[in-house]
Amino acid sequence: MRILVLSDSHGGVTQMRQAVELTEPNHILFLGDCLPDADKLQREFPQIPMTTVPGNCDWGSTDEPERLLELRGKRILMMHGHTRNVKYTLMNATYAAREYGADILLFGHTHHAMVDNDGTLWTMNPGSIGDRSAPTYGIITINDRALTCATYRLS
Repeated sequence: MRILVLSDSHGGVTQMRQAVELTEPNHILFLGDCLPDADKLQREFPQIPMTTVPGNCDWGSTDEPERLLELRGKRILMMHGHTRNVKYTLMNATYAAREYGADILLFGHTHHAMVDNDGTLWTMNPGSIGDRSAPTYGIITINDRALTCATYRLS
């Protein structure tokens, strides 16, 4: 299973579309900051399931800021990160992921792509797909033998 992880689109629907066409995902996870962009992308690719959480720029959203889901037996905690202060520390977000028994912690908000695996928890920020000069996205691959997370720059 190939999962495309996007965050912080800020109007960058064109870059989101390019990432979908390039990666051909089985599922899309959107970590907030411009939910209307995710809605547009979902209308363009209705055959691809999408799960979203709102960001700090998604004013008026009544969706929960964190979502725990399970895909192919792996528990994924999704958040934009603003409610856990990820710009300053990952401690609160990591603690929540461990409390939920997550295998993967996903967050956005900082616009800086990163991946880490401490042996028990994958942590990934896909960066900002809406960055006009260097848009980035993440890919989670889950198969029978392995789980991997990686970030890429859209070229």
